[in-house]
Amino acid sequence: MQFDLLLKLVAAHLLSDFFFQPGGWVNSRNRNHFGAWQLYLHGLITGLTVVVICGTSLWFVGIIIAFSHVLLDGSKSYFKQATPVFVADQLMHLLVLTLCWSVFSRLSWDFPVIVSLYHDPRVWLYITALLLLTTPSGMLVALLTERWRKQLSGLKAGSSSLDKAGMLIGIIERLLIFFFVLNGKFEAIGLLIAAKSLLRFNEKERPEEKTEYLLVGTLISVALAAATAVLVLKIPV
Repeated sequence: MQFDLLLKLVAAHLLSDFFFQPGGWVNSRNRNHFGAWQLYLHGLITGLTVVVICGTSLWFVGIIIAFSHVLLDGSKSYFKQATPVFVADQLMHLLVLTLCWSVFSRLSWDFPVIVSLYHDPRVWLYITALLLLTTPSGMLVALLTERWRKQLSGLKAGSSSLDKAGMLIGIIERLLIFFFVLNGKFEAIGLLIAAKSLLRFNEKERPEEKTEYLLVGTLISVALAAATAVLVLKIPV
């Protein structure tokens, strides 16, 4: 399979979407939608980038990708520019690139393998573990530390905190530790915890109670991730 072609298509997309598209073009597109001439110029540049990087023999692929760029970016402009919209847009672009690559490479999809993966209990074990370590584990950590959080509410706040940032940090932390344990990279876990400690516990003016609260939450989060990884490794499926 020509994986180099797929990488070139992705590189062309990244260049055209993030380096060759000025912010003013994006603002004009969001205001005028399909009436913005910048939208069509961006599509043209996208197609030309594909041709330059992948070769003139793929000119028809450049046309397909340019057309899809105009259609997707124009449609995206009608929505509020938020993270879910951005992620969905990028996934759609990557889907178009993958389809173009598979057709040009005459890639044959092995559907029996895909079906076997769907029915593989090991696959679902990993999926279940990953889902467990996101929001459900975050809610569990919040419940287990609730009484200390109530005590902190009575203290004078020394600094503000970003909305739901702690929840997101915890999810990323647990997922990283999960993969580290699965791959036996225990030294990476120590480095992660040390880095977090330096960032979160080095404030001299931070109340001792808040430091203890953060430490308890961190240890619970780490324990949940490590225990989940060990269970995944031990469960016979």
